[in-house]
Amino acid sequence: MPARPPSDYVANLCEMMASLGDVRARRMFGGYGLSIDGLTFALVADETLYFKADDVNRGSFATLGLEPFRPMPDKPTTLSYYPPPDSALDDREELLPWARSGFEAALRAAAKKAAKAGRK
Repeated sequence: MPARPPSDYVANLCEMMASLGDVRARRMFGGYGLSIDGLTFALVADETLYFKADDVNRGSFATLGLEPFRPMPDKPTTLSYYPPPDSALDDREELLPWARSGFEAALRAAAKKAAKAGRK
């Protein structure tokens, strides 16, 4: 059975961020993971976009009062993925820096993981 194509919303997001690379959408946990070169840098859950955050870029989200992704709204658990400002969803030029910071966070996480694996 062939995989269902992503929702129009997800397809549009991938198109908006295409200048960063080949953005792929993969179904996961009822939503989507967005990746470039196999690195997941964003999630889409309930038609809401979230970008990967770490100690380097988290402050940009927090300064705007943006809240981290809660996989289960009734539980306190959060993931280190944050939504961009709403205005960025309508403007490719505003969205791209947020997307780039999410991808850079994914690159840093991959480099950290590789360094850790190399020490074993």
